[in-house]
Amino acid sequence: MKSLLIALLAAGSLCAAEKVTLTLEDFTDPNGGKPPAGWSTENGVIALTGKGAGMLLSKNEYKSFELEWDWKLSEGGNNGIKYWVTKISDGKGRGEWLGIEYQMIDDNKHPDGLRGGSHNTGSIYDLVDSTKDKAIKPIGEWNHSRVVVKDGRIEHFLNGKACSSIDTNTPAWKEAVAKSKFRSKQDFAPGHGKLMLTEHGDPCWFRNITITEL
Repeated sequence: MKSLLIALLAAGSLCAAEKVTLTLEDFTDPNGGKPPAGWSTENGVIALTGKGAGMLLSKNEYKSFELEWDWKLSEGGNNGIKYWVTKISDGKGRGEWLGIEYQMIDDNKHPDGLRGGSHNTGSIYDLVDSTKDKAIKPIGEWNHSRVVVKDGRIEHFLNGKACSSIDTNTPAWKEAVAKSKFRSKQDFAPGHGKLMLTEHGDPCWFRNITITEL
């Protein structure tokens, strides 16, 4: 019996999810090429310092996962990380990469951040507002964010505190999408896809990006 228990524990450890650290090498430009100038890495920090550098896509796709990272912005800056990113037709034979976004923005100085609601830091961008008492740090300081996606339920955390959530299996999700800028985007957020490091022309820094598949 003891040997059987040990064997079962060993098998369980082999099946346990592994936390993987993502570096710049785990991302490409939209055409599958190397990250362009404007994206760089130094001392473990991924820096976006070139305006017009373009967004980056992860080489791998993910469905259910726990994603964590540290980030900071320049004053008045705007950026984010997207997930469940897929290429969606715009109806004219062209494709665009779209997904659900964890918004990272200067809530007090960027025009979009000043709109508040589902456009401020920690929100599920343009879909679900973040909490009013979120634990955000001043611009220029490192924040820690976490996204947990499990069986269609999405949770956003900021500096250890929950800040927004929704279940994509519910009518509330359908209603949120119907009211959003994504309402006409067929197959938006299909439940799986790539990660995206976005680029909106403002300097941004990432470090300690890790993902655990659930």
